[in-house]
Amino acid sequence: MRATASVLVALLVVLAGCSALTGSSAPDAETTAPTETMQTTGEPTTTTSDGGDGSSAPADPEEDVIGWEDGYWYNESISVDRSDGLNDSELDRVVSRSMARVEEVRGLEFESRVPVEIISREEYREQVQSGNTTPENRLHQNVKWEAMLMVDESTDAIAVQNRNFAGGVGGYYSPSQEQIVIISDSETPEMNEVTLSQELFHGLQDQRFDIGSFNQSTQELHNARDGIIEGDGNLVDQLYQERCESDWDCLMPQGQQGGGGSSDIHIGLYQVSFQPYSDGVLFVQQLYEQGGWDAVNAVYENPPASTEQTIHPERYPDEEPNYPTIEDRSSGEWEVLDLEGGIDYASFGEAGLYVMFWYPSYETTQATGQLTDVVIPYRDHLNYDGQQLNQTDPFNYDHPITDGWAGDRLLPYVTDDSMSTNETGYVWQTEWDSESDASEFADAYRDLLDHHGAQAVSDRPNTFAIDDSAEYGDAYYVVQQGTTVTIVNAPTVDDLSGVRSGAGTTNASVVAA
Repeated sequence: MRATASVLVALLVVLAGCSALTGSSAPDAETTAPTETMQTTGEPTTTTSDGGDGSSAPADPEEDVIGWEDGYWYNESISVDRSDGLNDSELDRVVSRSMARVEEVRGLEFESRVPVEIISREEYREQVQSGNTTPENRLHQNVKWEAMLMVDESTDAIAVQNRNFAGGVGGYYSPSQEQIVIISDSETPEMNEVTLSQELFHGLQDQRFDIGSFNQSTQELHNARDGIIEGDGNLVDQLYQERCESDWDCLMPQGQQGGGGSSDIHIGLYQVSFQPYSDGVLFVQQLYEQGGWDAVNAVYENPPASTEQTIHPERYPDEEPNYPTIEDRSSGEWEVLDLEGGIDYASFGEAGLYVMFWYPSYETTQATGQLTDVVIPYRDHLNYDGQQLNQTDPFNYDHPITDGWAGDRLLPYVTDDSMSTNETGYVWQTEWDSESDASEFADAYRDLLDHHGAQAVSDRPNTFAIDDSAEYGDAYYVVQQGTTVTIVNAPTVDDLSGVRSGAGTTNASVVAA
């Protein structure tokens, strides 16, 4: 899936003193990629789309070959009339030629045709908002993003994520339905062929590499696997667009396309999911330079295990994550939030932790109108190429505070009243490559708490409290033991030991680690 990036980038660079990026892509909650609605100044209605290289397409082959699909070569002219949108036969022609072009660019053959549907932005928004979410999963998401200090206790994290998807997505491929949906922002549904090409490639990935079977059960695993899924997809997208700009005539939206409400995007959540779209392309490019498409194809047999491996490609595949196992040491009314049929924990990885430490700089900068650095500096996230953002890899996710991540796991805790009050707790353990890495993370996390108004609790070692009137008004316990940093959260200081025995007590130096 890809998502609209132009408004996002404008928001990030406006106070940083650089030129805006004009094209990139972003993420979704499924295994594949949202697609950006390209902003173009297209020509008036056309009736013929030429192959564009000036050559005549050869006769149809006797059997299916790369660069030919359903009667159309990649460089063949097609006849369409877009004055009232594409009818079914015109859409079929566009899809067939685009499939042939994806094959030509990537050197892989489709096994079967991928159905394509065009819907309006409003239809997609209704689909997203009507999705079924259990109360337990809604609470789980609230705990996750409150722990990241991005969505406060009074805000529905599912609703925030839905606004991100509904406003920014331009297209997606569904592995479960084996279908592509293209989202149009115009009254008359229009085709963006570059958007179509990436979603077709996701269908090709699923046919050839079974990406729908990848374990993407946590935010970290989702981003890690997307390092190859979206990295490969965005590289194909770039190569396809280069051909459109040089020797192919491609169907693009006519006139300026709306951003789909991208100003409603929550930048923090969005940037966590954006990482594979930014770092993934360079990850795949390096593989291609080392061994061609064969080297890229081989990665699907052993996809990235962490975002660390795509932020630092030299660590793939040898540096495996070390996810901690959290022993349940709760007592009294507190218990682990059980998700029937799902996993009861979360993980954010190096990418997620980077954004957690960067987001306050963005949030404060936007609130004050002045460039402000809190923990990770605002401009550190912007990957400059001269005076402009790098077009391929616009965002940086590498910083000494989070470099050295080895694994993390967050376990939400609830009481019988949590469904109605949204009062929750959690135990979050992070593992680091060295004790100094762990110390650097713990110090930065305490700085983050301080930014949100936390005060040390007297006579309670490693214990902090944020006033109830503040956004993240809770109690926090932060302790390092060797290469492990444990964070315990609860509504009050007295509740900390209920979530994890020993936390927040007078002798809580390391007992709750």
